[in-house]
Amino acid sequence: MKLHEALDISLKAVDREIENMVKFDRDIPRASQLAKSIIELIRSGGKRVRPLMVIVGSRFGPAPDEQKIWRLAAAAEFIHAASLIHDDIIDDSPVRRGQKAMHIKLGVSGALHVGNYMSARVIELISVYSADRDKYAYNLSSLATTQLCLGEYQQLAHLYDYGVTIEQYLEKSKNKTAQLMATCLQTGAQASGADSETAELLYAFGEKLGMSFQIRDDVLDFTQSAEQLGKPAGSDLRSGQITLPVLFALQDERLAPRIRAITAASPAAEVEAVVAAIQASGALEQTERLSSRYLDEAREIIGRLARYPAHRDLQALLDYFGGRDQ
Repeated sequence: MKLHEALDISLKAVDREIENMVKFDRDIPRASQLAKSIIELIRSGGKRVRPLMVIVGSRFGPAPDEQKIWRLAAAAEFIHAASLIHDDIIDDSPVRRGQKAMHIKLGVSGALHVGNYMSARVIELISVYSADRDKYAYNLSSLATTQLCLGEYQQLAHLYDYGVTIEQYLEKSKNKTAQLMATCLQTGAQASGADSETAELLYAFGEKLGMSFQIRDDVLDFTQSAEQLGKPAGSDLRSGQITLPVLFALQDERLAPRIRAITAASPAAEVEAVVAAIQASGALEQTERLSSRYLDEAREIIGRLARYPAHRDLQALLDYFGGRDQ
């Protein structure tokens, strides 16, 4: 069963709300390249995990306003989609969801324009809620966006930096991935009137899931086939990203010099040999154990929210994140 089905949420309705953010913007013609590019990006697919999390969070409050919740859910996907555009530019990734990445289609300046518009549109649309209790709209539109940019900068600043610490890696992962997921759950709860303790527990749950998600994503970069990834295994290392499997492998004194020798100019065969050595080193198993630890901590939070019928939705999210394809 797909995630949206397990949560009993219509993915078509989510997509329609996201597209409405573009269609009802009076400042851009529907026939413009900007509007067409965003609609094309939305229709290219995606599991809509973040908007689904906003809706799940709203089920923990006594007074959900459906129109408000769905708008916030759409905004969450806009933030995520804009970050993917920027991420592909930074990583020089030519493909996104099996299609040409935005910067390949429009050029870097065109893609930046689209990504910047999407970020600004989020702030414009949900600013109407900025005076509400706890300013949850501010958390979603401003804080989450800021942290995403910080995460991207941290990643860019440490390319081929084999001295980066595990703590720095975890901080980057929190900023780049976990914080938005956590904020989505918390925002949905706050927008529906949930008490502060429940909203904070949902934030903590989302952060644990997000950390597990990013760590598992780093494992998949080493374990999935080129066909599944749409790029060669170990592409993160090839592009200079020092992920957790690499950091664990660097603890092997015999393997560390070979890893540290990898640069942007390294031949493909040399990189492939190092990737194979990391795969055989036990580093992936260490990484998986940390991912599982975050999931266990998230599971404990579900127990603390068992009085809410929606705790079953948290279990569905946990099952989804814990059962991603190897």
